[in-house]
Amino acid sequence: MTLPLAERPLTAFLDGEDSPDIPNPIHSSAVAAQYGFRAALVGGVTVYGWLTPVVLDVLGERWLSDGWADVRFRKPVYPGDALTARCELGADGAARVAMLNAEGVACIEGQAGNGTAAWIAGFHNPARRTAEDRPPELPRLTLDTAPNGQDLRPMLVSWSVDDARTWALEKQRDGSDRWTGESALVHPSWTAARMTPLLHHSFDYGPSIHTRSQIQHLAPAPAGQAFTVAGHFIQAYEEKGHHYARLDGVLISEEGQELARMRHTTIFRIRPPRDA
Repeated sequence: MTLPLAERPLTAFLDGEDSPDIPNPIHSSAVAAQYGFRAALVGGVTVYGWLTPVVLDVLGERWLSDGWADVRFRKPVYPGDALTARCELGADGAARVAMLNAEGVACIEGQAGNGTAAWIAGFHNPARRTAEDRPPELPRLTLDTAPNGQDLRPMLVSWSVDDARTWALEKQRDGSDRWTGESALVHPSWTAARMTPLLHHSFDYGPSIHTRSQIQHLAPAPAGQAFTVAGHFIQAYEEKGHHYARLDGVLISEEGQELARMRHTTIFRIRPPRDA
């Protein structure tokens, strides 16, 4: 039985090491401070994942295999923040989702629903789908080097049931049998998180800030297999001093089945603070 409205209180936490040596050091206190933030930024896909229980309460299990989400990351989330995950079904059948801070301001907001998302009509399906090794040296991603309109280097990702269980318990603190049992599915936050490593499989860049995720689930995604992540770089552009990248990606099973389609928007070069 689904609900018209679901809410869940939680306290934000940093889901990794607080070190400037991590792949995206904006999630460390030292580097975040250089850009004017008061603490390390909690990863956007991690916070997105914390919405999963309330989305499933409202949209049901179908959402995991035939559902979508479109969320924007509006405000930073810091470790220790008191949050409320909220999902409310609208009259049009889509649900409004938000992660609210203690002041009631949405740090993440958007929509989710069952069926096919409207943005899928413009999806750029990559033709380059055979996984390729990452070379030892990568070009730096800039507005000039960005491969606008081209496919990215596909990436192989082996993900065991133990990996899926660890992700759910440590990054999501969600012990549901869906993610931790013998037939564990990969968590929706893990699916959304494949896009950053995909871009890093072709280019060197960072620190970066994730600004929007659009995900279309197409089929259940069981752990315990080697997935291929393929993608298409749509465009790079500048806005208010930030350099953005927008790309489409697909998660493919060992059998060649598309499990999810994703559109990812990120700031790959953050505007330096005015006093830098």
